[in-house]
Amino acid sequence: MGVNVRLPVEDEMYDLAELFKCFGDSTRVRILCALLCGELCVSELCEALNMTQSAVSHQLKILKSAKLVAGRRDGKQIVYSLADEHVRSIISIGLEHIEEE
Repeated sequence: MGVNVRLPVEDEMYDLAELFKCFGDSTRVRILCALLCGELCVSELCEALNMTQSAVSHQLKILKSAKLVAGRRDGKQIVYSLADEHVRSIISIGLEHIEEE
């Protein structure tokens, strides 16, 4: 009696594990939660999270390379947002899950 389970290919599982590693850092999760409210520039994120610009910029670089946040130029500054609705859903569902009793 065999089990018929279809697992993603190894590369997909590796990529998924790497994605979830990004959520393993509370600073990155704080940035993502702040961006749930809408677009913010680095200085606004620094103020909202009480962090230095270099710390926020470092984490944004990681989040951007993981395709979790997107940036667009607005004059001299870059405004960051969640990359897409998938990211918004992941954060929202995660929050729902931890708030369950």
